[in-house]
Amino acid sequence: MSKTYRIAVLPGDGTGPEVIREGLKVVQAAATRFGFKLDAHTYDFGGERYIRTGEVLPDSAVGELRKFDAIYLGAIGHPDVKPGILEKGILLRLRFELDQYINLRPVKLFPGVDCPLKAKGPAEIDYVVVRENTGGLYTGIGGISQKGTPNEVAIQSMVYNRFQVDRCLRYAFETARKRNRRKTLALCGKTNVLTHVFDLWERAFHEMGGRDYPDVKREYFHVDATCMWMVKNPEWFDVIVTENMFGDIITDLGAITQGGMGIAAGGNINPDPGGVSMFEPIGGSAPKYTGKNVINPLAAICAGAMMLDALGEAKAAKAIEDAVADVTAHKVKNLGAGKMGFTTSEVGDLVAVRVAG
Repeated sequence: MSKTYRIAVLPGDGTGPEVIREGLKVVQAAATRFGFKLDAHTYDFGGERYIRTGEVLPDSAVGELRKFDAIYLGAIGHPDVKPGILEKGILLRLRFELDQYINLRPVKLFPGVDCPLKAKGPAEIDYVVVRENTGGLYTGIGGISQKGTPNEVAIQSMVYNRFQVDRCLRYAFETARKRNRRKTLALCGKTNVLTHVFDLWERAFHEMGGRDYPDVKREYFHVDATCMWMVKNPEWFDVIVTENMFGDIITDLGAITQGGMGIAAGGNINPDPGGVSMFEPIGGSAPKYTGKNVINPLAAICAGAMMLDALGEAKAAKAIEDAVADVTAHKVKNLGAGKMGFTTSEVGDLVAVRVAG
């Protein structure tokens, strides 16, 4: 009997529904080929619902989403909604309440994709960033006093406990071991300035690595140096692990080196038994392209491959990745919206046909 996975689909705002439509087309093709089923349920959480009802997420939403095997997200962000309302009310709330404590971002240059880095190709740009996803500055610890006066004070604190750090590091070490490429884990931090937080991260890093992962080489880079080497020598990296804010910054730098937001995918991962993870393209809602059928769906398709891999369908995920590589190598030479030479739906068809075999 074939296995069935229950997927919560959140198309979201702007071009999100368009790219998720193509992503579902591809993952369904993979399911048919590899003998499993997807039971997809769509939710309308996003800007239009908020404008219509004043509700960002209903109280029942998180409980409902816990019952699914995975969440497939299109994009969050609406031009008529003040920035922060949807992002905090949907993205951050789901990350925190579903304890998606890992943000996983592959930085992979596909063949045929233009790279802004001189003399760098797919062999040099193929690494993963593991970002701690529920702690640090993004938890909002702090506040404002005497707002609007000359003496106004704003405080936002980077806070981590050992439990948060250890579980993120363990996932990163396991990722380096599983990838089995250079088996190297680089800690990205700022030990010379953020001496309290990164003293904790660095001690935990070396203690865990020396005790449990002697087969994984350990390296350390300050965050500014990490940015420099991601541009100059990206081939140095295998897996990078870092805290929340630094991870947010360096993964966007990594995305542009792999061809831009149109092909960059990410996962918000709860790797614990029974945990529910969420997968998404990272490019945002791109409202100016909404409804034009010109946006690049490859990032959403790659996010679908990540979702299948997390569900244990590694062969299906690999088939999607190989299909994307074939399409970029031979068909889609420009990843920009309206510049691909194909419509959004045509790109989805190109990948789906290759996945179906």
